[in-house]
Amino acid sequence: MVKNVNTILVANRGEIALRVVRTAREMGISTVAVYAEQDRNAQYVEMADEAYLLPGDTYRDTYLNEELMIDVLRRSGADAVHPGYGFLSEVASFAQKVIDAGAIWIGPSPEALTDLGDKITARRVAKRAKVPPVPGISDPVSDIRTLLEFAHTHGYPLMMKRTDGGGGRGIVLVHDDDELRSFYMSHDSLQGGDLNEYFVERFIDKARHVETQCGRDSHGNFTVYSTRDCSVQRRNQKLIEEAPAPFLSEDANEQLHRYSRNLFESVDYQGLGTCEFMVTGQHKVYFLEVNPRLQVEHTVSEEVCGLDLVREQITIANGGELHEVKETRGHSFELRITCEDPATNLTPSSGTLSAIRWPSGPGIRVDSGVEEGDTVSPKFDSMMGKLIVTAQDRLSAVVRARRALAELNIEGVPTPASLYEQIFNDPVFTAEGHDFDVSTKWLEREYLNREPSTLASGQPASLSGSGEDEQPQSVATESFTIEMNDKRVTLKVPVDIVNAFTGAARARGAKRASQPLRGQGLHVVENGKAADQKPGVIISPMQAVITRVNVAEGQSVAKGDLLIVLESMKMENYVYAPDAGTVTKIFVGPSSGVEAGDTLITLDVDGDGSGNANSADGSSTASEGGKQ
Repeated sequence: MVKNVNTILVANRGEIALRVVRTAREMGISTVAVYAEQDRNAQYVEMADEAYLLPGDTYRDTYLNEELMIDVLRRSGADAVHPGYGFLSEVASFAQKVIDAGAIWIGPSPEALTDLGDKITARRVAKRAKVPPVPGISDPVSDIRTLLEFAHTHGYPLMMKRTDGGGGRGIVLVHDDDELRSFYMSHDSLQGGDLNEYFVERFIDKARHVETQCGRDSHGNFTVYSTRDCSVQRRNQKLIEEAPAPFLSEDANEQLHRYSRNLFESVDYQGLGTCEFMVTGQHKVYFLEVNPRLQVEHTVSEEVCGLDLVREQITIANGGELHEVKETRGHSFELRITCEDPATNLTPSSGTLSAIRWPSGPGIRVDSGVEEGDTVSPKFDSMMGKLIVTAQDRLSAVVRARRALAELNIEGVPTPASLYEQIFNDPVFTAEGHDFDVSTKWLEREYLNREPSTLASGQPASLSGSGEDEQPQSVATESFTIEMNDKRVTLKVPVDIVNAFTGAARARGAKRASQPLRGQGLHVVENGKAADQKPGVIISPMQAVITRVNVAEGQSVAKGDLLIVLESMKMENYVYAPDAGTVTKIFVGPSSGVEAGDTLITLDVDGDGSGNANSADGSSTASEGGKQ
């Protein structure tokens, strides 16, 4: 049945809200934006035809407030809702409320959202659809004997995954029986834990994360707009995506298309969505999950299939037919430009954008929701925009990405740009054919968790846990433009030298220099608060919410033991013990909100004996990292 969308409520924020507003304008459809106080002057708010304030200071009060969104829907008179991605996009109850209010939900049905929204039910759907999931137990874990039996049958490591996890959250990697028993004890529901909210999968090392961007309409038409490779990840969240997924065998490609169709047809899926898989070095394909919405990385699929996927969503919701894609063209990369610092393992940050210069020219697309003067709030997502680079083939796109990164300049906040420059010059990432050996843990093994200051405080050297097979890393540098004999030249200086120099200068009272912040540089220097920290005092490295406290008062811990899990800007971060000792006091609990520098835990460090925060001089900070 053909419907008629006249006005769309965009129930989201930032660059995806702006993305929907732009397509709707091209289609002659009016838009209604919603905004929290922090987004009052955002570009998407200015471009929408109407905008409504969401009073409140948290996700729950604003962009996750179903009743408030429905109230705006009624007040505005909008006849359709586009949820974007994240927030309410996969919430079946919200989709049903939109439909009950007489509006069109631009997405799959509430029933499909329910079938696919929980990772355990999604595994069951996959089995019915004859799509093999990653080996695991498709029920919540409840018995340690069952877990040990599975581990001894399939081998370690295992991934303990929350049934409601998403974006890499709620994943714990377990390497042996001792770690499995420790996980079980700390999550046992008899002790007030959340064990029943976890299931188990075999961790497939050195596998690629490959997905299909799919669409299916009410007439039964199905298409794969493109495949994508999303293996460059940190903390189980994507950082670089590319389309089409390179160097796949014909058999693997055929399996990806067939499995995706089976999954969509098994739940009568109508709309756009993404089927995610793990592909091994032997080109064996395992189902991971279905994301029943548009995804951040839809841009690279658009570039190689030549279609506006938001327009496709609206067309399908209107009862129209999708465009079938026979073949793709060219190659495209998406680089997520986030407010994260690669010098501190991509820790989320915040600040004010004092200057932005985006690259341009052939094959360059920028999807951004920020402008100069905007503040990146620690309360919301750290992503400021997406840089999309497209060329006729993968090697040409790699070269173009290097050029784009050389043009990019963002001042005022840290970004991963310097890390991207290293990746796009890494012979492993730029390799062709069988030499391409990038898996989901490659980035973390090669580039993260390796800083000497991090290692000294107990952070594992790499995900392997030993670091024995690791190759030496190139030294991180900071670039400065200077003049020598009236000739303009670029000087590259190792970051540790920059930090030592600026630290000494500030100690003498010199004003800190102002430089463009492109991921690593002057902002890395520790502030006074961190420098004054005492041994045994474990502080929060960022503003965050506590999701789990892994220790108890009086408990002995070893150097590197997990103490606390934080969630900031939709990413989980781990805080490890910097030294062996005994937990003397815990200042936070689950759901507690903390600021950067707040005390989380105090330890009586072995060999110190003080048992309090006022121990000997020096510094002993807890190591913070992402999902391992």
